[in-house]
Amino acid sequence: MSQKRVSLAVRQEFVLLANQVQIEMRTLCNRYGISTKTGYQWLQRFRAGGLDALAEGDRRPHQSPRQTAAALEQRIVAVRDDHPAWGGRKIRAYLLAPGQTALPSPSTLTAILRRHQRLSDAEGCKHQPWHRFEQAAPNRLWQMDFKGHFAIAQGRCHPLTALDDHSRFVVCLQACGDEQGSTVQAALTTTFRRYGLPERMLMDNGPPWGGESPHTLSALVLWLIRLGIRISHSHPYHPQTQGKEERFHRTLKAEVLRDRCFASLSACQQDFDRWREVYNRERPHQALDMAVPISRYQPSPCSFPDTLPPIEYGPEDLVRKVQNKGQVHFQGRVFTVSSALQGYPVALRPVNTDGQFDIYFCHHKVTRIDLRTPV
Repeated sequence: MSQKRVSLAVRQEFVLLANQVQIEMRTLCNRYGISTKTGYQWLQRFRAGGLDALAEGDRRPHQSPRQTAAALEQRIVAVRDDHPAWGGRKIRAYLLAPGQTALPSPSTLTAILRRHQRLSDAEGCKHQPWHRFEQAAPNRLWQMDFKGHFAIAQGRCHPLTALDDHSRFVVCLQACGDEQGSTVQAALTTTFRRYGLPERMLMDNGPPWGGESPHTLSALVLWLIRLGIRISHSHPYHPQTQGKEERFHRTLKAEVLRDRCFASLSACQQDFDRWREVYNRERPHQALDMAVPISRYQPSPCSFPDTLPPIEYGPEDLVRKVQNKGQVHFQGRVFTVSSALQGYPVALRPVNTDGQFDIYFCHHKVTRIDLRTPV
């Protein structure tokens, strides 16, 4: 891919990640479709002149040493108009250039917003801090879900979202026309090629992730398991299990979807792409001490494979092929495992209790069977 064909936003994301990344430069360049030479050129330009050095021509500086108080207020109001859901803390962190301290406090910025009729007391009461556990490093866990679908001029849009639990970096924000497993797999393939594979993914119950039963699998989940990704599901009827996704969906609605009408999926995607850049690179995140998500994210060192790895089990495993209707034949008994596994080999491993066996597909425990249970 030539340098001119890569958008400025993609160049900027690349150098921000390359400047802190721990995987090989060649690997990162391959994921972005550029040569290693081009990657190092971009990185050199970035380190010499910042993000603006990646664009053609000059840009007006974000800060001016002779800026008056009135001009500063106008800029604060302008940021609020561009991002109507941002409060004083986020706007201050956004405007605060490296090494600069001459900005009013967040409470003063909030007062300025109120004075310019950009913020009401009732609106401020809606935003309360969230406290939750987070993973210790990027790519340990990605949360994934569909945001509630909405009508567009040509059908409906089903936003597919996935974010990194540690950094809140949004790895996927895709405008989908449906919620089929094949649609999700196509979107995740693009995401995995860019950012690599996570260790684990947390998703909802039901299609396309699985079924209401805890052991029900789907073709999409089988694909993820074969990629080596560990799968977790939220507890049924407890959406707070995916708290970061739920909070992100509220932000997406407030900053992008509210009071908007879209003509098509492509129009949705254009706005999604623009806003994802803002969310990942510009929008200060309160849960990150007002840092931006990209400052805490690094692509995964585990690259997406061109072909799925073979299914292999240990020498002590009892391997059986899943038959019609998802059934496994073992010691004269028939056990129903999962219809999605039909034709695949599974491993039976004895547990400490006599007569009980755990059934695994690759690394994933599917269910436990008990030979002592009456037929």
